[in-house]
Amino acid sequence: MTLALTRQVVSGATMGTRYSAVFYACGVDDRSGLSRDLQAAVDAVDAQMSTWKPDSALMQLNRAPTGIWCKVPRELFTVLAAALEIGLQSDGAFDIGVGDLVAAWGFGSQAAGSDQTPLAAADIAARFPAHLCLELDHAQQRVRKFAAVTLDLSGIAKGFGVDELARALRAHGIAHFLVSIDGELRAAGGKPDGSPWRVAVEKPETGHRAVEGVLELSEGAVATSGNYRHFVERDGIRYGHTMDPRRCAPLADGPAAVTVMAETCMAADAWATALLVLGPRTGAELASRHGMEALFIDRVPIAASDPITPSNTTKEN
Repeated sequence: MTLALTRQVVSGATMGTRYSAVFYACGVDDRSGLSRDLQAAVDAVDAQMSTWKPDSALMQLNRAPTGIWCKVPRELFTVLAAALEIGLQSDGAFDIGVGDLVAAWGFGSQAAGSDQTPLAAADIAARFPAHLCLELDHAQQRVRKFAAVTLDLSGIAKGFGVDELARALRAHGIAHFLVSIDGELRAAGGKPDGSPWRVAVEKPETGHRAVEGVLELSEGAVATSGNYRHFVERDGIRYGHTMDPRRCAPLADGPAAVTVMAETCMAADAWATALLVLGPRTGAELASRHGMEALFIDRVPIAASDPITPSNTTKEN
């Protein structure tokens, strides 16, 4: 006799927000062990990649002098390698070396506030993208900086955290799940009855949350990068938190949000940021060239490489 799969949910705090794992199983032999493994998976990402934790592996790497090899944990090395590859493929539109810009413009843990001195210094400093500043030693899992650079993984770490949640569920033999952190999500197996996961989608509007539609997903990952919810005001002008590495400043125009579907959430997360920076014309062409589904959204859809629905929320319907 085949036991019926039942819907179960595990959630917890991570990275200043919450994660969620919705899954179907016929019974979990060690429910507390599963919950513990899910929490441990995201805790490891946060402990290694947070810019809010002075002793995180990332912040230690940021403080390391140039020219010195630094051994880093497996998870951080994996994310750095992916980030540099996507930085190269996007011609620097995705750049994890913008930590000083993030701080200078008043975002993140090292925000400079209203002090214009760091902002001016960031604007005039000679800059190189991270993929030209870092060398990775894959055999020994080491990183070396060729130039002073402040790394910020906020555009990729949550996506990787979602992938780690998926890995933990699979390690417990669970094949039907939807995992998420904020608007980054990954699905596997669909629902046991063959139907896809249904995900509420959010309108890219400032000041309130509203549902625009539903995304159906059976397998793969989706991430959205938006420039409408987190912002600062300087001299009466509102600036979103997404940095344009080419201008050494926040994005001044372009779409409100970009949603990307990819095999992993880490890739979807990073590419969503890259395509937001590139804009609908160049971004859509690049997404198509790399075989990704992407949708660029202003108040109405303005360009897409493939017809998918954007998602900023991850509540299973």
